[in-house]
Amino acid sequence: MHQDVYLYKRGRPSRTALLPFGAQAKNLSMKYQRLDAIRELLSTSLVANQDELRRKLRRRGFHVTQATLSRDIHELRLIKGPGGYSLPNGNGSGAAAAVEDDSPPSVAEMIESFGLRVRQAMNQVVVSTVMGGAQPVATAIDREGWPEVVGTVAGDDTVLVICPDVRRAGEVEIRLRKLLES
Repeated sequence: MHQDVYLYKRGRPSRTALLPFGAQAKNLSMKYQRLDAIRELLSTSLVANQDELRRKLRRRGFHVTQATLSRDIHELRLIKGPGGYSLPNGNGSGAAAAVEDDSPPSVAEMIESFGLRVRQAMNQVVVSTVMGGAQPVATAIDREGWPEVVGTVAGDDTVLVICPDVRRAGEVEIRLRKLLES
């Protein structure tokens, strides 16, 4: 006969208080893995807002709600400055990186921050972004000066990348898709 062991906390009730002990340990393990992933993300890249952080975590396999992410930000005591989030001990890419590195963001950074989908349509590539993300993505693509790109047109959440022919549009789609999936 198997009997579950339950852990109860004193004070205010906890959502995990009624979980079997093994499930509670798994939840804590996932939480610590997620917090470590947030620390690593902030130490290697700019993160401007919670939605961007949530998308970056999702790409690493952590599907979190906005409420959970807010609790994680509070627990890690993250600081939000003009360059985005940074760790309280000054490590991270946040405000310090914005001051030190005044070069424009790369296509990879813009796709990672704003990109959602990439699809080819004949000699064009359509990049779907979060609302308001199309302009910075198009600007970054234009600035790269890729020979396969004739030009871009950006709306609020869609970038149309125009290529001279179908083959080169396929090359651009592959390149952007790799950036999106990395």
